[in-house]
Amino acid sequence: MNKNVWLLAICQALLMSGNIVLISVNGLIGQQLSPSDSWVTLPVSTQFVGLMLATIPASLIMARIGRKNGFMLGNLIGICGAILCVYALNQADFWLFCFSTLLLGVGIGFGTLYRFAAVEVSDPASRDKAISLSMVGGVLAAVLGPNLAIASQHWLPGTHFSGAFVGITVLYIISLIVLQFIGLPPAAPVDKNNPPRSVSLIIGAPGYLVAVFAAVVAYAVMNLLMTVTPIAMHKHGFEFAQAALVIEWHVLGMFVPSFFTGSIIGKIGTRMTIMLGSLFFIACILVNLNGVSEWHFRIALVLLGVGWNFMFIGATSQLTQTYLPQDKSRAQAFNEFAVFGSVTITALLAGNLEVTLGWQTLNLAVLPFVCMVPLVYMLFTRASKKAAV
Repeated sequence: MNKNVWLLAICQALLMSGNIVLISVNGLIGQQLSPSDSWVTLPVSTQFVGLMLATIPASLIMARIGRKNGFMLGNLIGICGAILCVYALNQADFWLFCFSTLLLGVGIGFGTLYRFAAVEVSDPASRDKAISLSMVGGVLAAVLGPNLAIASQHWLPGTHFSGAFVGITVLYIISLIVLQFIGLPPAAPVDKNNPPRSVSLIIGAPGYLVAVFAAVVAYAVMNLLMTVTPIAMHKHGFEFAQAALVIEWHVLGMFVPSFFTGSIIGKIGTRMTIMLGSLFFIACILVNLNGVSEWHFRIALVLLGVGWNFMFIGATSQLTQTYLPQDKSRAQAFNEFAVFGSVTITALLAGNLEVTLGWQTLNLAVLPFVCMVPLVYMLFTRASKKAAV
């Protein structure tokens, strides 16, 4: 795999490290500053609102100014958001903090396209491995993110957790530097002979919506359970450091499989890889229903991470096979909006669901959505076979 893919993996690692820091501290900051329990996860929600709002513009902006300039713009927005978070915490201003995390979400929205950039700098035969390896940086993030969240608690005197956002600022600055060494192609000129097709034709392509559905379920369910886990652990008497360690295990589960997910897809195909991921999700839910010890949380979130890896990378791989080159910006924009729109909804609902349903009932509530993924794929495969006949 060429150096550009590995450098993109480093950028992905730095982005994910910042995300993990946010996940680790945002819920707890919400508990400290929010006016009521129902608003505890609002800072997480506004982060994903920003991400959702950025998905379509980010893809279209990159089509005009190129991937590298787009990624640099995203990092600069993220830096502004992180610095504003520090100020908001110093002022104990909950609503300003929520706006600041929205800016961070916008920056992250640009970074979600790193995996598609990896496809563009690699050979067609290496597409699956490029997508998978671009996510390998998450292994570094699994270690760096939680430890940064813990170590930064006392970096700045007087304000709890504000040091975390100083750390995020540093991560984004390093990412800006790494981007200078990546050979990303410039924005392609518009081909008047092959203009982009309408969105309706793009989403009507065989397999496109099925891939989007799998990605939506993978990310939405993973985000919901991951966001609520630190809060559930806190309610069951666990310390912040214990919750941060559980998140570290979870992120390792998300990204360690990336070393071989591409090879698995090559051997058993995207459909079976996605269905395998759904089995890991089901196993996670069963463990959560079985108890609330620290080991229950650890094992469940590792299973959750592995399930997400197989389902999300498999869905991304399938998606890249369903659209024409001139349609990539629109196809990717619609997919990212659908995925992170659903993630935003789950983030908005997370705090209220945890309060009203409780941890174990919440796990039962997401089980039907996970089970729908293999069912949809079986129906799609059957319909495809009938169409071929």
